[in-house]
Amino acid sequence: MKSECKKYNDKKEQGMRLLLLLMFLTTIISSNLYGQTTKDTLENTNSHEHSKNEIGISISPAYFVNEKVWTFAMHIHYTRAIPKTKFGIGASFERVVLDPKHSTFGLVLAYYPIEKLSFTISPGLTFEDANPGALFALHLETAYEFEIGNFHIGPAFEFAYDPNDYHLSLGVHVGYGF
Repeated sequence: MKSECKKYNDKKEQGMRLLLLLMFLTTIISSNLYGQTTKDTLENTNSHEHSKNEIGISISPAYFVNEKVWTFAMHIHYTRAIPKTKFGIGASFERVVLDPKHSTFGLVLAYYPIEKLSFTISPGLTFEDANPGALFALHLETAYEFEIGNFHIGPAFEFAYDPNDYHLSLGVHVGYGF
């Protein structure tokens, strides 16, 4: 029994170290991206307005840390910008299509600190294919966008938690603003 507890604590500690490392790297990358902010944006903080509405999709491989398994995830969201702020609100859906299969529905709260960079937090409910019932879930995502007209594309990183496991994914985000 003690060895099982030790294994669980070791996995938990390893996961926390990985999460802290990823948060640290995200902070460093974000500060470097701030250096890419345009002069116009620094002089006029309202110069870059995100679209009022956005529909986006992220496609990525996902690694389930406790189960030590790779799978594939698709995340779809809709956000609406809150006027005269750097925030948005919306809804999301994620589907993990390979084992461990599940679907997650969530509320999206988005923050756009600088041009092209976004952070989202999405609390919601996960429905696992193998287990009946709903579980609390929390998704954290960051994306960097390259704009092409009303479309944008770029890398996205996601950390997702539910009581049974958590997963990490790095993929491509594609969105359409209108």
